[in-house]
Amino acid sequence: MINVAIDGHAGSGKSVLAKGIAERLKFRVLNTGALYRGMACAYRESGYKGVDNDKINEFIKDIKISVEFINDEQHVFVNGKDYTPHLREEEISVLSSEISPYQQLRNKVVDLQRDFAKNNNCVMEGRDIATNVLPDAQIKIFLTASAEKRAMRRYLEMKDKDNVTFEQILKDIKERDYRDEHRAVAPLVPAKDSVILDNGDLTVEGTIDKAIEIINKKLGRV
Repeated sequence: MINVAIDGHAGSGKSVLAKGIAERLKFRVLNTGALYRGMACAYRESGYKGVDNDKINEFIKDIKISVEFINDEQHVFVNGKDYTPHLREEEISVLSSEISPYQQLRNKVVDLQRDFAKNNNCVMEGRDIATNVLPDAQIKIFLTASAEKRAMRRYLEMKDKDNVTFEQILKDIKERDYRDEHRAVAPLVPAKDSVILDNGDLTVEGTIDKAIEIINKKLGRV
């Protein structure tokens, strides 16, 4: 199977890129960030205040996470509940970054991710796909852009739905970058053989075009 691993900063457009690549190449796409956001939704709904090791241990005792594709759209279920409608909420995005460094929680989803890759030509995106989850992936891309440009994208996406400001989103993104890059377990860093793709000045289609060029070159199709 051919696996494309995409890592990158929050708000860099990993999900959109993964979907675009999968559509062009007729691959399956697994949005792994959505798995952690689904966990964050369930964590919030369970009523926990704050995040620490004891709370995470209690939370994951009986947690079961699964993925279903409904009309070709990925849905994330935790203990049988579909949390897909809530995955893009800013609070959930921040909370997922806080709970995802805990190894015991990560273990719940990594096996699912690896099994998916073994059985599908797929594109997988997240924070540590190339470095940890799929270290043997044939193609590895690290997607990034400046914090300011990523914050503006998120602001334009959310301003009509949520009471947020650009400054709040920029602050959250910078804090999340720091947490992701400095966490003890699976920090966000490019794999040694990743190709860095800065899409700060690229359109969505331009980003997909560049990624397809990278994939074709890696597979010797150029």
